[in-house]
Amino acid sequence: MKKVYIVLEDGHVFEGERFGAEGEAIGEFVFTTGMCGYVETLTDPTYYGQIVMHTFPLIGNYGIMEEDFESDKSYIKAYVVREWCDAPSNFRCQYTLDEYLKKQGIVGVCGVDTREITRVIRDNGVMNAIITEDPSKVDFNALKAYKLTDAVATVSCKEKYTVESDAHSKKVTLVDFGKTKSIIAELTKRGCDVTVVPYNTSAEEILALGADGIVLSNGPADPKDNMAAVEEIKKLIGKAPMLGICLGHQLAALALGGETVKLQYGHRGANQPVKSTESGKTYITSQNHGYEVDAKSLDCGFESFINANDGTCEGMKYADKLLVTTQFHPEACISPLNTHYVYDEFITMMGGND
Repeated sequence: MKKVYIVLEDGHVFEGERFGAEGEAIGEFVFTTGMCGYVETLTDPTYYGQIVMHTFPLIGNYGIMEEDFESDKSYIKAYVVREWCDAPSNFRCQYTLDEYLKKQGIVGVCGVDTREITRVIRDNGVMNAIITEDPSKVDFNALKAYKLTDAVATVSCKEKYTVESDAHSKKVTLVDFGKTKSIIAELTKRGCDVTVVPYNTSAEEILALGADGIVLSNGPADPKDNMAAVEEIKKLIGKAPMLGICLGHQLAALALGGETVKLQYGHRGANQPVKSTESGKTYITSQNHGYEVDAKSLDCGFESFINANDGTCEGMKYADKLLVTTQFHPEACISPLNTHYVYDEFITMMGGND
């Protein structure tokens, strides 16, 4: 296997081995702590433009199954693991991790000390990195200046479409900022016909669809890169019951005059603890974000969930505006199912399935 190097913008260099696709890759370097769910991680549009590293040491042991994809393709720049499994064992397996990365044109790196790299990112913060075979030629000025552009525009659908349920009891409009398929699955399972619209659909067009409720989806990058969408969300709030998830949670807060702040290294993985301020219960959740809502900057609503590790905002409720938002992914199939009730609350806000 060819030698390849991970070069961080602060000068750290880590030697590894190449797998997956050939070539170089540059992107924001992040780590995820999930012990399973690498298929969902690879296909989550929220990872757009990032170099993703798993802290769990063995990845690929149950192979790749297209049924578990959260989107039709992967948007990550590169994939870093301690060890990848070349002989997966699972009756559902369709092909190996290496084959998937080659198919998607994604550079892979293995054989690195992922614990050491995690400590560097945890202590110094998320930073840009490049995967290269010649670290001596890295232009550090260009590396530091690298920034994601057009993230939401790239991952959002291009045209409106509808996914129908069996019951047809409610109509929901899902604004696609980089949605996962699991969101649609949770809504259709509850009898909702879901019309998915592009991120730049106007409020007037959304309201003209006459849906019983509106969902603002998850998505990648800095929420403040989407201020045009924020202006449209302002026009939607209070007009119909709304649910915001991940990026949707952040955009809703911006629309209500709040602020978002970049976290040092973010929350990524299927084992993130959040505590309900209403019940006092703690839930293990799936998350994937690098920014938080500053709850203190909002003069409306209340903080419904907080992160049990660092106390950051994990959810807001704005009862007088028929708006509920969560930073975590209540629909994620790679985490415990105990926060699926968020969707039931949304159904209730729309008047239930009567």
